[in-house]
Amino acid sequence: MTDLSTEYLGLKLKNPLVPSSSPLTGNLDSARQLEDEGAAALVLPSLFEESIRSSEEAAMRFLLEQETGFGEAGSFLPVHDDRCFRTELDEYLEKLQTFKQSLGIPVIASLNGISAEGWVTHARQLQEAGADALELNVYYVATNIEESSAQVEQRYIDLLKAVKQQVSIPVTMKLGSQFSSVGHFIRNLEAAGADGVALFNRFYQPDIALFTREVVPMLTLSSSYESLLRVHWVATLYGKVGLSLAVTGGVHSGSDALKALMAGADVTHLCSILLREGPQKLGQILRNMQNWLQEHEYESVSQLKGSVSRERAIDPSAYDRANYVEVIKSHQTATGVWR
Repeated sequence: MTDLSTEYLGLKLKNPLVPSSSPLTGNLDSARQLEDEGAAALVLPSLFEESIRSSEEAAMRFLLEQETGFGEAGSFLPVHDDRCFRTELDEYLEKLQTFKQSLGIPVIASLNGISAEGWVTHARQLQEAGADALELNVYYVATNIEESSAQVEQRYIDLLKAVKQQVSIPVTMKLGSQFSSVGHFIRNLEAAGADGVALFNRFYQPDIALFTREVVPMLTLSSSYESLLRVHWVATLYGKVGLSLAVTGGVHSGSDALKALMAGADVTHLCSILLREGPQKLGQILRNMQNWLQEHEYESVSQLKGSVSRERAIDPSAYDRANYVEVIKSHQTATGVWR
């Protein structure tokens, strides 16, 4: 039997399949199903600072700032204990504690903040609630054209340093792909204390409603093709950085996961395919991986990992400009099309 174990963020995992944040990982019943199917760990849905603020403001409005309309009747309003109103933060922390008590796999909390104080405070609370590791889901869209790429990157680095000063659990950064020099930036994050990176966050693109001229949110699940960008960068980074590498986005099959591992990933996150086909799909992917590894006489995942990274590939230039040139030259115009 091939040894599927791997190490991610200093955590010893039984295999490389880790469901990423989604409604499935936020529900205890489906989380248990994922564990039963073989999930090695899971990432909780992100805790959004905006939602915390909104629920706390609601508590202030409806519990602490009530008005009867008659000044002399104000003393008849009930005195509320803070504990009688549960905020979204309270619910998230309780869910994290419940998951830790109910599951036998590591539970990674995910945080999406908007202020320096929020990132730091909530990171510390998530650690205290029992998270095994923390994912910083930095969903920052650089729309300010006065802000340079160096300033954008410094935002991430400053945030990471501030959080690392407050927590002792491993911290990974979930990054988008739109950086001028991905490799250099990730090396700087490692120097600033990052324990890992998850490549890449999917920035959902809004649509425009032609009739109403409104900008409307759009949710589109990933396809396997999207995993190739992630594989490319993991293959480039493998052996050049020492932090953990996760592929997130586009892993839909055992083949997708194996390619990510060959490139050098420590784990692959699963989301869209689980939303489409349910927790049982994870078990199928895991079995397909196990069968392939046995058929090709691999003794362990560690033997496979990084075997087709840029530094170990038969033709490393295939990851660079040569790939572009060869793809363009290989295109064949369809029969019957005028040239």
